[in-house]
Amino acid sequence: MRYKTIPMDQRKKIALVAHDNKKNDLLEWARFNKDLLAQHDLYATGTTGKLLEQELGIEIVKLQSGPLGGDQQIGSKIAEGEIDFMIFFWDPLEPLPHDTDVKALLRIAVVWNIPVACNRSSADFMISSSLMTEEYERIVPDYSDYRAWMKSIPK
Repeated sequence: MRYKTIPMDQRKKIALVAHDNKKNDLLEWARFNKDLLAQHDLYATGTTGKLLEQELGIEIVKLQSGPLGGDQQIGSKIAEGEIDFMIFFWDPLEPLPHDTDVKALLRIAVVWNIPVACNRSSADFMISSSLMTEEYERIVPDYSDYRAWMKSIPK
């Protein structure tokens, strides 16, 4: 398989997502990292976005609530190259009715080689990386042959 690079600017496009039991953790983490987060474009699912915007006083691009399609919206933005990485504080111990949506979102992040932090420690490591303030070239499979093949299949 061939590969290509997708550039990330110095100003990153960051998706922020949190399950209900993890929203306070994400809010505390975001409050601590407010100055750094303010230097980037932030996206969030519905309730999380409202809470972050109120808490931080920073503009957040708010999508639908996760169970109402927000997870898929973020996944779509990842596939379209509109999200550079994702911080997703999820609760592995809480059964969720939209668990398949969460798995699909994490899957699409891996398909497109998006860095993902799923807890406070990984978010701390990711956001404190020197790559946060530099341009970066993300390497992804070149899916153009696959897409061409899919278009050639009769409907």
